[in-house]
Amino acid sequence: MAINLQKGQRQAINAPKFTIGLGWDTNASSTGTSFDLDASIFVMGENKKILSDQHFIFYNNLVSPDGAVEHTGDNLTGEGSGDDEQIKIDLSKVDPRVTEICVVVTIHEAENRRQNFGQVRNSYVRVFDSVTNEVILKYELEEDFSIETAVEFGRIYKRNDEWKFEAVGVGMKGGLQDYLNKYN
Repeated sequence: MAINLQKGQRQAINAPKFTIGLGWDTNASSTGTSFDLDASIFVMGENKKILSDQHFIFYNNLVSPDGAVEHTGDNLTGEGSGDDEQIKIDLSKVDPRVTEICVVVTIHEAENRRQNFGQVRNSYVRVFDSVTNEVILKYELEEDFSIETAVEFGRIYKRNDEWKFEAVGVGMKGGLQDYLNKYN
């Protein structure tokens, strides 16, 4: 049975292989331009910095060097029900230096298109067992991000040899570049 998390809550992930599903709906009519939301993953070490440029996983770099993190591809429209983008994680392959995997969603060309997360609704992140498809946890973002163009949905981190998920739900208005500056 899935656990529904609130912002700031943490939950252990006891599945060695799991998938992170991300979903959202947009108000396309509000700007006249379609939305393109993108999931990005920062694979980091103890210092809270990405291990290398290849440990920044996004639509142009789909797999981490160790093969532990795989982005399944960019969804350009976000239309339809269910997950809009997915990231597969295999903890048995993860580089031993990795202590955190951060999940960020950004709006592509948000500034040019005058778009922000205030125009996005029904956003969620869920984690499900890749073998059984059983949902382990889900976090629905309920905040109103009226000026933010990037949101850290959650993070997976390792403490005392146990992997946990934390529901973060924190936005930034500088977009993906702010997160690249923070984690690089």
